[in-house]
Amino acid sequence: MSRQLRVAAYAVCVRDGRILLARWVARDGTRRWTLPGGGMDHGEDPADTVVREVTEETGYTAEVTALLGIDSMRERRPRRVSGDFDFHSLRIVYEGRITGGELRPETGGSTDLAAWHELAAVPELERVALVDIGLELWRERPPAGRAIGARAGNG
Repeated sequence: MSRQLRVAAYAVCVRDGRILLARWVARDGTRRWTLPGGGMDHGEDPADTVVREVTEETGYTAEVTALLGIDSMRERRPRRVSGDFDFHSLRIVYEGRITGGELRPETGGSTDLAAWHELAAVPELERVALVDIGLELWRERPPAGRAIGARAGNG
């Protein structure tokens, strides 16, 4: 079975009781809210990745204020042509602070909308598990940097 590793960096940006999220569009057209962030380019520092991705997906400039933790997810995924492959996603989660820019949607990327959401309303959103993982890391700040309660494997 073939294997694939994806390393990505994401930001938990909370301001005035609201969290900044981007709406991810899956290949099948399904839309779910996620943390702003994405895959690292070869040779790129993860903190630079998250700053770049926040700007690409939301229009805002941001700075990293803390490393919250790392989430590791592994699952078997189907190939388009033949068989399955072993997918491993390593997601570095930072706390971020918005420093400038203006909210706008991403153009030509994997997200189609960015918005602030009340923290209390997050449980009602169609979202990927990474939102809950990021919020758990942000709230709990576990010493080992691992979210335990929000594990779900759907993004």
